[in-house]
Amino acid sequence: MRRRPDLMLILLMLFLIGTFGLNFPIFLSTMSLTAFHAGAGQYGVLSSVMACALAAVMPNYWLFGMMLVVIGIAAQTFITSVYSSVQLSTAPAMRGRVMALLSAISAGGTPLGAPIVGWVADTFGPRWALGIAALSGLAAALVGVRYLVRHHHLRLNLDVRRWRVALSSDQR
Repeated sequence: MRRRPDLMLILLMLFLIGTFGLNFPIFLSTMSLTAFHAGAGQYGVLSSVMACALAAVMPNYWLFGMMLVVIGIAAQTFITSVYSSVQLSTAPAMRGRVMALLSAISAGGTPLGAPIVGWVADTFGPRWALGIAALSGLAAALVGVRYLVRHHHLRLNLDVRRWRVALSSDQR
């Protein structure tokens, strides 16, 4: 695994997002009860739909609920992409071991981050806890960009009139 930077990247991104970004029970319960003063029924509705960085600044229950749909779709897409990418890029002889490690990170990250995210929600409020989730997604994206720059020669050329991204096919 250590010799496969692409797999290490995926595992690191999964750890960051899984540990701090996928603690939905904490986010939903604290936002529902503390920020919107809603009851258990409204919490159940929110649990059914799913929040991204924009959800942290939504002023009311209904707009917050609509933002949860976006994160639900994004979370499912991310998890599906992680599992399929790892399965397709791993040699059959190593696939079981790699998938076991992936599952351990996936299942173990969220309980590690839950006390931290819960403390942030209790101390600073649920919107700050959602901010931590958004930062974990941003950190994962930056890790991905760093990988592309380092291993696939991604270049971002800034021009006054437009942004240009170039991906070279040369390998180091």
